Amino acid sequence: MELFRHDLFTRRCGDFGFVQDNLSRSRQGTLRGLHYQRQKPQGKLVQVIAGTIFDVAVDLREKSTTYGTWVGARLSAAEGASLWIPPGFAHGFYVMSEEAHVLYKCTDYYTPELEATLNWSDPTLAIEWPILDQVPLILSEKDRNAPFWL
Repeated sequence: MELFRHDLFTRRCGDFGFVQDNLSRSRQGTLRGLHYQRQKPQGKLVQVIAGTIFDVAVDLREKSTTYGTWVGARLSAAEGASLWIPPGFAHGFYVMSEEAHVLYKCTDYYTPELEATLNWSDPTLAIEWPILDQVPLILSEKDRNAPFWL
């Protein structure tokens, strides 16, 4: 199975150079995000290589017509689809399967001192997370204590 083809990606999304690949492994009920970098924003091409997630992107580009809105998509290894998140978006995901391995290609390097986080439950964003009943929600301390957007 092909995971990435530069020619197809550039035809559909534009010519973005990827400089870093990341792999995240998480248990069911884990919610990560919403993460972004204040300067040097990262575009991310997200693909699930094991399991299923609900992936979310929030537009933080102030001059965008979709500023402050979110989009969500269910991604699974079985379906093999990818989600392109352009630079200037916050990103997060929720693990729906027993475990998930998420691979994402980034257009800029991760820089810890530039990282910022928005609260996943921010009422201004009103993201409709498909939280599973009977499954404890797993959040990192950073994500649990993230500030609201506005």
